[in-house]
Amino acid sequence: MDEKMFCFQCEQTAKCTACTGRAGVCGKPFDVALAQDELTGALVGLACTCKQAGTRSELADKLIVSGLFTCITNVNFSKDTVDAITADVRAEKERIAAAAGIEAAQDLLLGHVWSDNEDVRSLKSLILFGLRGAAAYAYHARMLGSVSDEAQQAFVDCLATLATESDLNKLLAVSMQVGKLSHDVMGLLDAANTGAYGMPEPTEVSLKIEKGPFIVMSGHDLHDLKLLLEQTEGTGVNVYTHGEMLPANAYPELKRYPQLKGNFGTAWQNQQKEFANVPAAFVFTTNCLMPPRPSYADRVFTTEVVSYPELVHIPAAADGSKDFTPVIEKAKELGGYDEDVQLTGINGGTKVVTGFARAAVLSVADKVVDAVKAGKIKHFFLVGGCDGAKPGRNYYTELVKQAPNDTVILTLACGKYRFNDLDLGDIDGIPRLLDIGQCNDAYSAVEIALALADAFDCGVNDLPLSIVLSWYEQKAVADLLALLYLGIKDIKLGPTLPAFVSPNVLDILVREFGISPISTPEEDLTALLA
Repeated sequence: MDEKMFCFQCEQTAKCTACTGRAGVCGKPFDVALAQDELTGALVGLACTCKQAGTRSELADKLIVSGLFTCITNVNFSKDTVDAITADVRAEKERIAAAAGIEAAQDLLLGHVWSDNEDVRSLKSLILFGLRGAAAYAYHARMLGSVSDEAQQAFVDCLATLATESDLNKLLAVSMQVGKLSHDVMGLLDAANTGAYGMPEPTEVSLKIEKGPFIVMSGHDLHDLKLLLEQTEGTGVNVYTHGEMLPANAYPELKRYPQLKGNFGTAWQNQQKEFANVPAAFVFTTNCLMPPRPSYADRVFTTEVVSYPELVHIPAAADGSKDFTPVIEKAKELGGYDEDVQLTGINGGTKVVTGFARAAVLSVADKVVDAVKAGKIKHFFLVGGCDGAKPGRNYYTELVKQAPNDTVILTLACGKYRFNDLDLGDIDGIPRLLDIGQCNDAYSAVEIALALADAFDCGVNDLPLSIVLSWYEQKAVADLLALLYLGIKDIKLGPTLPAFVSPNVLDILVREFGISPISTPEEDLTALLA
């Protein structure tokens, strides 16, 4: 086996080209990267076999979604775990083939994709990484019992093209199919989350950590948080969100638990500094895990598809239940702080506000429309996406700070941590900073934009709305493809353009969709407000 990896799926990839050594910038060892390539190839083989057989299975559907999710950046660092999933994928492929009386399709050798014509490689990468991002949303929806047969078939169809298609026009069309899939599964997850936990409500979230034992839960999976809240009732252990779990504080069925106290820390990439020597237990549910440092590694737990060697994993039983007792006992053992500790956001704020999902914003849509017609709101900016450690991301802080007082900032995903503790004031009672939620809540943002376009009897691209995105990993790719599928144009993207996008493919994206890189806050504000 080649002892060098090839990975360029995230924004931080080495030299903006690719991680090709014995470890990725994210900390993923080369053998795990190769194992994930092997798993991906097996998933493509399974998809091709399902298409040849003319059927899918419930297990195949689950494996495709969980297998793709496992390969997202900062999810899984365990070769043993990845290899086990690959074995399950191959076994199910053979079972489906045998039942259909056909020969199973060969696994795709992903190395052949990485070494292909750069434009073919670029579009296949766009498809694959978008599928990985969409799979994360489908996975969370599945945890709440929400599954779409159409979406599952789309995963199979799009995966199979990685082995069967090389025509650039057809691959571009498939990337738009991935965009539709991403939009659909975000809608599926939105319905599942709001159906289970209620519509998010504007909620002020404290950044103070109260004295006593506590648990910090990071990631995106609200189902895991609900299970933890149920099991910490009456234990004297408080619970805090971290990173993308912050919007959970706005859901009525979650915020009713008194031990859900607020949010710990800032964006995910600061965890190695912020978690050091903290007397609490940490649980990672999705793609927010960085290799834990010795100062806190003994108190980190994983669950779902997240895995890291030597960390305690909280598995799900056959009925989906979980036992968080080891986490709760660790929190009690550590004891928490002796006195309350006031943490702050990146800009020094002591609280943040979240919960401005579509229901909250559309409930005051008439006030928003009136403010626009009266000239009190001149422009909307959607500034959001993934955060990361690479220099250049202060651009988003400065853009928001410099945005005129007659503009409104919509934000979502962990990119908001760059500025979500700023007090930007309001316009006739409408907050100038509206946190819509997690990355998957791009669905809510689209619904808000569509409603405003309807109110003004125009298209979304005709609204006084500019979209400025930060990207880091594959869910951001899925979100971008969803926006392009919906016909939304002139998106600004940064802090750097994806390494996997070739010059020719970039030309297509610029020509067809008006995508452009960010420059400076001053230059971009001048251009966007012109």
